[in-house]
Parts: sequence; C-alpha cells; structure tokens
Amino acid sequence: MSVDLYCNEVASEFVSSEADINPVESLSSSFPIDDESFIDSIFDSELDQMPETQLVTRFLELPEIVTARQDAVNWMLKVQAYYHFRPETACLSVNYLDRFLSFHTLPEAGKGWPLQLLAVACLSIAAKMEETNVPLLLDLQILEPRFLFKPSTVQRMEILVMARLKWRLHIITPFDFLHYFIEKLSCPSSNFNGSIHSVLSRSSDLIISILRVINFLDYTPSSIGAAAVLWVTNQTMDDPKLGCLHKRVNKDMVKRCYNLIKKNMSKLSHCNKVLNVTIHARCHARKFCNKGFKSSHSSPPNKC
Repeated sequence: MSVDLYCNEVASEFVSSEADINPVESLSSSFPIDDESFIDSIFDSELDQMPETQLVTRFLELPEIVTARQDAVNWMLKVQAYYHFRPETACLSVNYLDRFLSFHTLPEAGKGWPLQLLAVACLSIAAKMEETNVPLLLDLQILEPRFLFKPSTVQRMEILVMARLKWRLHIITPFDFLHYFIEKLSCPSSNFNGSIHSVLSRSSDLIISILRVINFLDYTPSSIGAAAVLWVTNQTMDDPKLGCLHKRVNKDMVKRCYNLIKKNMSKLSHCNKVLNVTIHARCHARKFCNKGFKSSHSSPPNKC
C-alpha cells in the first residue's frame, strides 16, 4: 500500500463530523485474576509482542529521536489527562508509537510534522480501542500542537500505522497484571501497604509516568507491572517477595525495573507536576471561552 502522508491539503477541506465509533471492551477489566491458566496465557502473549532486544540502544544512538519521542509522548499524555482517558489508552498509544518507530523511519523525524502526525494517529487508534466516547480528530489535536492535521490526513496515517503493526492492536500491557499482583501481595503475610483501590490507582499513575522514559522499552509488561506494585507498596526486593507474585515473573528483570524507577523518580515527579499544572490551566481557561478547541492555542498551529 502506498500512502502519501505529506500534508498538502488546504484548511477549507476540514470536515465537521466523523462516523460513530464502536468501542472495544477493555482487556484488563475482564481478566479473571483467579484463573492461573489465563495468567499463563498472558505471560506467553507478552513475550510474543516484545520489541527487538537492541531497540533502546538503537534509539539512544539518535538523540534527536529520543527528544522528539519524549515530546510526542508528553503531548499524548497531556491529551489523555485532559480528556480523562483510561490509563490503557495512554499505554496503547505510546506502544503503537514505539513499535512503529522501531521499524519505520519517518522523514525529518524530530524536526517537523511527521512525528506529530504519528502521535495523533496513535492516540486516536488507542482511544478507539479503549474509550466509549472518542473526540473528533480535530478536537483531539489540542494543548498547543505544532501542527494541525485535517481528519483525512490523520485517517490515512492511522491505516499506515495499523498496517505496519500488522493489525496487532490488542496487546498485553502492565495494567493487565496489576489486579493479579496486588491480589497476591494483599495477603496478611506480605506486609501489604495501602488499600487495594489506592495501590491500583497509584500503580497506574506510576506506569503512565514511566511511559516517558525510553529505557523501559527493555522490560516486559509483567516486569513493569510487578515493579510498580512493589514500589508503591514499599515492598522489599527479596526473592521470597517476588516469588509470591507468580512463578513466571522474571525476578532479575523486576529488580532492574524497580531500580530504574528509583533512578528516574525525581524526573517522573517533576514531569507529573508540569503535566498537572498544564491540564489545570487549560481546563480553567476553557471555562471562559465558548470555543474551547481554538482557545487551546496561544498562536495558530500550522494547518496540514
């Protein structure tokens, strides 16, 4: 399939509405956490979807890609928070972006519109997979995007992304393991710290935060999920504690992931504060403007 992605459309060609979208049921919400055979199956699935082993190393050799990726992820997370999308939506959108970049080189990546278009497309696809109410493509492009793409341009990019991903959009994420791991750690002998609901919420927030850090691409979803739960519950990183999670948990990988969280915690906390300030400011400004989409830009973005 040959798809011309250069933004040569004129602004007058914007459309005003889109077809209704049938939402897809969330994967994690229906997982039977007491079904060991099912847990085994998602451990199998997560191995099949892992990127190539040298992906992070290859990315780190291209600083401009790392910076551009971080900008794209930050924008997606701001939009996710603005619309109160599910945590899974954020995780899927970043996963799609990273998988696409792992085997497809964008023209002028990090310098112009291609990565912004990719970010919009990945977020749109993820929202359609997880959300019951999906904003119009124009309304999705908020919070000071550098470029504004017409819906048909984004839709063509969506097709290209899904084709490059071989239509593998249902993937295993760290959220799929959270309920199971929290349940395993909540027994009296585990020195469990906090209510299940609180731990689930804090673990989810942590997982969303670490999506910004490219080094976490080296870790499986189960390792990230386990490390997040252990971190927010202040558990010790000893083998007996890790062993109570599941026999197939990679203990060494969880320990390394836990240490990576510890290493990046100050950076993640700062990013979360900036994100919260940005979202609160935008929501406050929206109350005083009838046209919320236009008011989200201090200056008009480039229309493509």
